[in-house]
Amino acid sequence: MTKQQQGADLGQVREAWRQRAGITAFLVGLVATLAFFAFFPGLPHVVDWGAILVSLAVGGLARWACQSWMTKTADKRHEYK
Repeated sequence: MTKQQQGADLGQVREAWRQRAGITAFLVGLVATLAFFAFFPGLPHVVDWGAILVSLAVGGLARWACQSWMTKTADKRHEYK
């Protein structure tokens, strides 16, 4: 296998790992926000459409932050090699 092929394979592996981490971050953000709205004392224990939309937004923000952080970290590692 040539160096170019190994680099392409490594790039695909990194992208797949980054995508899986983004999905996980989205789900964690979504579930954590829904749990907050469902169980926080003092809030009505009803999850309405507003809570669902906010949870989706928080999940999307978590996914974006995770993927951004992973890309920046990978770029720094690649820069030092």
